[in-house]
Amino acid sequence: MKLSASLVFYDRLDYSRGWDLQRRLVQERAADRCPDTLLLLEHPHVFTFGRSAQAHDCGEPEDHLRDLGFPVYQVERGGSATYHGPGQIVGYPILALRSFCSGPKAYIRCLEEVLIKVLAEWDIKGRRIEKFPGVWVGEDPPKKIGCVGVRITRGVTMHGFSLNVGVDLSPFDRIVPCGIPGCRVTSMAKLLGQPLDTAVVRSRIATLFSQVFGLTWIRSQDGQPPHSQRVSTRIRPTDPVGLRDGRCRDATPQIFEHLPSQKIEEELGSYE
Repeated sequence: MKLSASLVFYDRLDYSRGWDLQRRLVQERAADRCPDTLLLLEHPHVFTFGRSAQAHDCGEPEDHLRDLGFPVYQVERGGSATYHGPGQIVGYPILALRSFCSGPKAYIRCLEEVLIKVLAEWDIKGRRIEKFPGVWVGEDPPKKIGCVGVRITRGVTMHGFSLNVGVDLSPFDRIVPCGIPGCRVTSMAKLLGQPLDTAVVRSRIATLFSQVFGLTWIRSQDGQPPHSQRVSTRIRPTDPVGLRDGRCRDATPQIFEHLPSQKIEEELGSYE
């Protein structure tokens, strides 16, 4: 049986507003006052730095970036430096994780699987690289096309993933992307040699996300997630909770059945 979830699209949303919305939804989801939710959107130009970011990951002083018109945020997600901007689709899943995955590593692999499946629909072969979360394309050297960085609080996910569709890649030159020296980035449009309709890609992300995570979408008409509908966070034996050989496997994460909420949070932690 599929779980119901809210799907919310924003054409463009300031990072600060999106960050605040995530935090409010996490509180609501942890209290079981709203359904699992996926926010799909684009941000105006912005740099964000996660919990593992080092000073040298920002190639220029933050004040200089701000003077150039780039807001800069230090955020609680895992991982290091990244850039968001128009033409990049960002996904923020707000999920009661134990309903879907056995832990953060399985969750990361599910997010990567969504992006790999999306790329495949445009005949782009995305892949994982061990110890470097996200989705990569090509060889010698590989280039990053999809980023993943999450935070899990009280068993509920926030932050999430981004996919470079037709985004201007030049701002990435101002940082060390993902804190990986020499990391190169690319986009779907660059690989295909033509522009893409981000609305079409966004729609495919929504569809494939629902397939990987076993969800049925509740579409919000006004761009705001519903807050009144309660959904059960009880684990069912048929809920997908991880990946094996690139496919979601079904199992019940018994480790979470009998743990207090504080212990679940320690087990999940933050991850990128």
